[in-house]
Amino acid sequence: MATQAAANPAARTGKSSPSGSRRGSTERKNWLGGAFGWLWLLIVLIPIYWIVITSFKSSAGYFGTNPLLPASEPTLDNYKLVLENDFARYFMNSVIVTVGATIPAVLVSFMAAFAIVRGAGRWLKAVNALFLMGLAIPLQATIIPIYLIIIKSGMYNSLGALILPSIAFAIPLTVLILSNFVRDVPNELFEAMRMDGSSEWGTMWRLAFPLTRPALVTVTIYQGLQIWNGFLLPLILTDRADLRVLPLALWTFQGQYSVNIPAVLASVVLTTLPILVLYIVGRRQLLSGLTAGFSK
Repeated sequence: MATQAAANPAARTGKSSPSGSRRGSTERKNWLGGAFGWLWLLIVLIPIYWIVITSFKSSAGYFGTNPLLPASEPTLDNYKLVLENDFARYFMNSVIVTVGATIPAVLVSFMAAFAIVRGAGRWLKAVNALFLMGLAIPLQATIIPIYLIIIKSGMYNSLGALILPSIAFAIPLTVLILSNFVRDVPNELFEAMRMDGSSEWGTMWRLAFPLTRPALVTVTIYQGLQIWNGFLLPLILTDRADLRVLPLALWTFQGQYSVNIPAVLASVVLTTLPILVLYIVGRRQLLSGLTAGFSK
């Protein structure tokens, strides 16, 4: 006991050690930051809450009650009205365009990123510079040339006219992100694969592809959201009702039901559900991909 007391003077005198006091000072709660966090959460949730409760109100109930109060008599008539107006067709068009543009863009970008990082040659650097230049060109500046190219190629009024430009505009940013992740793969792993007799093609798919999965999921979700919410290309490159995608269909619903606000908001809810499901499925990979750069 005497030895323990001699080894711990702080315990003998009854005083806490300086390190303990410093530890206690660093564990103070950030009340101001927490208050602003809750305030921001409230600001974000109020519009979502209003959209959801309004979609279950009748038109008369919306104008006759407090907008922030739930419906006294909830109804699904708004959702029925939206579904009866070719919503399923518009939904499938959006799925075809989004999947048909996102998957090829991510795969091509991954192979290009691997070649840029692992390859050698000036022409690869020139290709990388060309991709970076694509980031500086906005879609709005090229919509007229794209329109003329689509007209000349005979693809106007087709889903392919929406898919091909979407792929082109998704590649530059995707290549930039994936190049950084491929570059972070240790070179020793590539050397080990080469010593095992693996080709560059096998190394890319069996080593680089699994190790960059968080980045692949991140860019897939990001580009999918961009294409899913795209409005300008469908507006310019199609004029047939059966080829409308959901953003363009929402604009049509708003014109058709300009007074029936609950019906418009019901279509907004149905349009948002696939995005919500996509986030729930890939949220872990998305967060790990977004935070990977901060953990290094």
